[in-house]
Amino acid sequence: MSDRIALTRLAVTTPHGVLAHEKREPQRFFVDITIECDVSRAGRSDDLDHTISYADVAQDAERILTQPPVDLIEHLAEQIAASVLRHVAAEAVEVTVHKPDAPAGVDFAGFGLAGPSVSVRREQHRPVVIALGANLGHRVRSLEAAVRALRRVEGLDLFEVSGLFETAPVGGPAQPDYLNAVAVGTTRLAPWTLLDRLHEIEAGRGRTREIRWGARTLDLDLIQLGDPAAGTDLRFATEELTLPHPRAAERAFVLAPWLDADPQAQLRVGRKVLPVAQLLRSADTTGIHVGPEWRPL
Repeated sequence: MSDRIALTRLAVTTPHGVLAHEKREPQRFFVDITIECDVSRAGRSDDLDHTISYADVAQDAERILTQPPVDLIEHLAEQIAASVLRHVAAEAVEVTVHKPDAPAGVDFAGFGLAGPSVSVRREQHRPVVIALGANLGHRVRSLEAAVRALRRVEGLDLFEVSGLFETAPVGGPAQPDYLNAVAVGTTRLAPWTLLDRLHEIEAGRGRTREIRWGARTLDLDLIQLGDPAAGTDLRFATEELTLPHPRAAERAFVLAPWLDADPQAQLRVGRKVLPVAQLLRSADTTGIHVGPEWRPL
C-alpha cells in the first residue's frame, strides 16, 4: 500500500464555465489532491528531494486554475492530475474539483461545498526495462523464481520476458557463465521504490554484494524507466541509481535479450536516442549465444 500526501480545499476564485458570463465573472473553486507515493525514503533521510513538495503541487494547481477560462471542471481536474504525475515520486493521484456556485438551475441544499464536483484518479504508467542474470546454483530455476517474484510486485506489470542467453562473464574474478534475460513492462513505482523491490527479490535468492562484478545467484538491474522516444525517460545519477543504466549500451548480454523481448526498443545514449538493434550490431557479441528454452510467463 502506498503512502499518501493530501492537499485539501485549495481555494481559488477565477472564471471558468460553459456559459458566457462564467468566463467573465469569477466564482469559487476548491480542489482536493491526494497523491500516492512512497515517503519512506524521505522519512529516513529528512530530505525534501526524496519526496514531493506539496508547495510545488499547490502552486501548479493554482496556476492551472488561473489560466484563461475553460468550459469544464473535468478539464481542470485532468490537467492538475497530469501536473502531479510529472513528479518522479508520484505513483498515482486523485483530484477533486468542486464548483459550489455552479449555475445549474437548481438549488443545492446545505452549506460549504454543496454543489457539483468532479473527481479523477490517474496512475503513473512508465515503461520499464529490467535485466536479469544468474551464474550460481540452478540458474534457470533462479530466473524463473525471479520472474514470478516480479509479477507479484504491486505496481509493476510485465508484458514480455525474453528468451535466455548464455554469456561469458565480463570483468570481475573468474566465475561461471551467466544466463541472462530482460523483462519489459510498465510500472507506477518511483525508481528508488522499484530498486528496493528488486534488491528484496535478489536477497530472497541469496544474493550478496561482497565482490563487485562477482558471481551471483541472481542479479536484477533497472535499465530504463520511461520512453526515450517520447522524451519521458527518467535521466538522473545518484549514489544509489543512475538512469538509464550507464553501461547498458555496451553490454550485449543486455541488448540481445532486450531486443528479443522488444524488437522496437530504444535507449538514450548521451544526447541521442538509438534503436537497441543498432547498438547490438556495434556491440561485442563474443561469448554470447542462445541459452536453454524456458517459459517464464
